[in-house]
Amino acid sequence: MQDFKSFSEGLNNISPKDFESRALELFRFQAKSNEIYQSYLNARKVDLDSIKSLEQIPFLPIRFFKDFKVVSGSLTDFEDFYSSSGTTGMITSRHYIWSESWYLNHAQEIFENTYCSLKDFHVLALLPAYLERQGSSLVSMADHFIRESQSEHSGFYLYNQDELLYKLELLSGDKRKILLLGVTFALLDLAESGKAFSPPGNLIVMETGGMKGRRKEMIREEVRDILKPFFGVPTIHSEYGMTELMSQAYSKGEGKYTVPASMRVFLRDVNDPLSWANRSQGGINIIDLANFHSCAFIETQDLGRFDENGYLEVLGRFDNSEIRGCNLLVQ
Repeated sequence: MQDFKSFSEGLNNISPKDFESRALELFRFQAKSNEIYQSYLNARKVDLDSIKSLEQIPFLPIRFFKDFKVVSGSLTDFEDFYSSSGTTGMITSRHYIWSESWYLNHAQEIFENTYCSLKDFHVLALLPAYLERQGSSLVSMADHFIRESQSEHSGFYLYNQDELLYKLELLSGDKRKILLLGVTFALLDLAESGKAFSPPGNLIVMETGGMKGRRKEMIREEVRDILKPFFGVPTIHSEYGMTELMSQAYSKGEGKYTVPASMRVFLRDVNDPLSWANRSQGGINIIDLANFHSCAFIETQDLGRFDENGYLEVLGRFDNSEIRGCNLLVQ
């Protein structure tokens, strides 16, 4: 494989045909250069020469990021890592990153390909729990979005609800749109606060991060029914990402996610993780080409399905799996 810098170029505009060839190239590279993935493949007695299609590639269970340093090449080549959130006593994941600046630019390209330029937004980030710890990839991304928006009104909010509501009303009718990116439990706390609020007409509410153990899990419809009337919006947008991935998927409403060009999603059988689902619902496996420096082939603990139009819906978590801080609401 070429060096990381060369491989990373153009991932957000890659064609479906080129995706497969690049993924197979990356598989062959990581199968030899990633010690943890190589050991996993050896344990499964995988014949590397027999892998000719994406469907034949083995996926590394996501829990390996909790116990091992999952990197391709030498660990000394990596500048830092992102860590997952978790309640007290949980073992958190670590995703060692090749270049934070590359990751942030990659995340920006995905967002702008899905929406529009960040300069068309005021970005308000309501991310308690994430702001209260170090190493969050979501906080890094939000901070980058805030800076790239070049708006004096963009910024982070912790628990200062009154200040946030004042800012939302202040920006009502502005020529820019307002992006309110919030962890789900904090958006619900705000909506149920009983505070008087005149919703701006230029607002996009984007939930991410789930409940973080702060509230009981709720079905997506319940969350939407609380948030939409308070914020005066027709739909609730969502961001789907995780520490172990470098790419994000976005939903503009109804929990229907568009997968970026750098990512491909497969559904595995819920009872046999080594087999593909024989219907439109199953466990989510993800190829993320942006994970060229770690492992691009991830078996998550998320359940999903594809609707009749090919949009991804995230249904929840496998039973007995740890709650993590991504956008997952049990349906």
